[in-house]
Amino acid sequence: MTAIFSRIRFNTGQVARMVVFALLASVAQLMAPTMVSMMIDCVNDDKEKKIIVLAAAMIILSIAACITNIVSTNLAARLTTRFSADLRREIFYKVQDFSASEVDRFGTSSLITRTTTDVTMIQSFLVMLFRIGLLSPMMAVIGLVLSVATTGKLAVVLAIAVPLLILVVAAVLTAASRYSVKLRQRIDTINRLFLEALEGVRVIRAFNKQEYEISRFDEVNAESSEISRKSFAISGMLLPVVNFLFGLTSVGAMLVGSYMVVHNTLDVSALVAVTQYINIILIAIMLFAAVVSMFPDAYACMKRIGEVLETEVSITDPKERTPEKTSHGTIEFRDVTFSYPGADAPVIKGISFVSKPGETTAIIGRTGCGKSSIVKLIPRLYDTTFGEVLVDGVNVRDYKLDELRNIIGYVPQKNVLFSGDIADNLNFGNENGKEEDWKEAAEIACAAEFVQKKDGVYHSSVAQGGTNFSGGQRQRLAIARAIMKKAEIYIFDDSFSALDMKTDKTLRQNIKENMKDATMIVVAQRVSTIMDATRILVLEDGEITGIGTHRELLRSCALYREIAEIQLGKEEVQHELESA
Repeated sequence: MTAIFSRIRFNTGQVARMVVFALLASVAQLMAPTMVSMMIDCVNDDKEKKIIVLAAAMIILSIAACITNIVSTNLAARLTTRFSADLRREIFYKVQDFSASEVDRFGTSSLITRTTTDVTMIQSFLVMLFRIGLLSPMMAVIGLVLSVATTGKLAVVLAIAVPLLILVVAAVLTAASRYSVKLRQRIDTINRLFLEALEGVRVIRAFNKQEYEISRFDEVNAESSEISRKSFAISGMLLPVVNFLFGLTSVGAMLVGSYMVVHNTLDVSALVAVTQYINIILIAIMLFAAVVSMFPDAYACMKRIGEVLETEVSITDPKERTPEKTSHGTIEFRDVTFSYPGADAPVIKGISFVSKPGETTAIIGRTGCGKSSIVKLIPRLYDTTFGEVLVDGVNVRDYKLDELRNIIGYVPQKNVLFSGDIADNLNFGNENGKEEDWKEAAEIACAAEFVQKKDGVYHSSVAQGGTNFSGGQRQRLAIARAIMKKAEIYIFDDSFSALDMKTDKTLRQNIKENMKDATMIVVAQRVSTIMDATRILVLEDGEITGIGTHRELLRSCALYREIAEIQLGKEEVQHELESA
């Protein structure tokens, strides 16, 4: 809670006005029993004019109570909606600063749940707190004061009932709160499974695994239902028990009051007023109990959101200015070792190489050998465990993140397009990009051929995730987006895998002709994609087992030769060796 309320504060002026109007509403509503008592006395004394005046006064007070309640409710709505909007903004801004490590730690589905469902739960609780939770205690306290003032002896019934009600409410809420955090965790899991099923629907159907996914979902859903059932069963005890105590208190008040009336120690009008005050007090306590019953869930949500807001971001800007660069467009790895958070062993070990402007450094190896992990260290998506990564002669840790990433054009392994249109996606690389820039980038990336066929050309719509484009088209648009940056360094993380051989060759030729002064880092699975690279790093189990040109590695690196023979054929490899 501290993490939330230290960042987001309510408008004190609006809170003060809301309290004042709630207080006025309480006073206006609680004047009714006193006036009823006065009217009964007037009937006994045969004062017709005074009865009419009191009736008019009651109508005016009812109108006043209605207006003040409306104003108070409107202020509460403004406060809570602004609070929830600010809270969502804080979470979103915080997540934008997360490195890949923090995102991996929480998980996408959990972050979505915390930003949406959890914030909505807190907003609902605050609405009830400000509308009912603020009004009901005022009504209970004012009603208690007025009932004691009317007849002190009869108020003894409340002295017994109110503490008992409070104890019952506290006991039920304590028991129910144990299930709130568990329930939120199960909701995270349900969201994760549902998200996986939506994203992987084609794979699930292709492998005929619908029943398996349904069983996984049903298992977690059943656990969630059981936790919810227990929570609601405990919370559901609150209202019946409070109603029971409410009935006992009313009966007790009537018994004591009737006894006092019979013995002429209490007027009938006073008894009517006091019983109404007792009913108001008990109803106020019941309403407050309903508000408090929401607190365990709201507290669990606040705790989960607080975890996000209090998370220390592992990758941040240095406090000092970026040191003077000693080179331009140069990447250097110095004995770099890296392991993912929580991993048992490093994914890459002792990596060292240098890549300069105009050079292409390719990385190849078996699946899972750490190729993508190497390139993620350059823009500081992760930080090295040991060793240094230098860009332009400066350790990447010493760069401001914006400055570092502005000189890098990055095409990730998973090509992500955003909803909007093609131009919007291309302008991720250059927010000031114009149509001539889009055309140039699309031509280089071999994307112009299908973009020009679209009805809106560069203003053609892009569905969420780019699902209205094929895998190869998404890949070429992602490459065009990176080209728009006109960066010093380009990183292609397995960015040619969805392209046919002809398009792959044409695209690489376009890049070579139009971006010859840039430094290229290419992660690839196909030997044909990297044959012309300045140097090729061959990885196995996270270590470099060979480094050199294509032909040098065919002679010196058994793993590279094995990969080449599988992809190109033994005869082609043998021919290359003989011709060399």
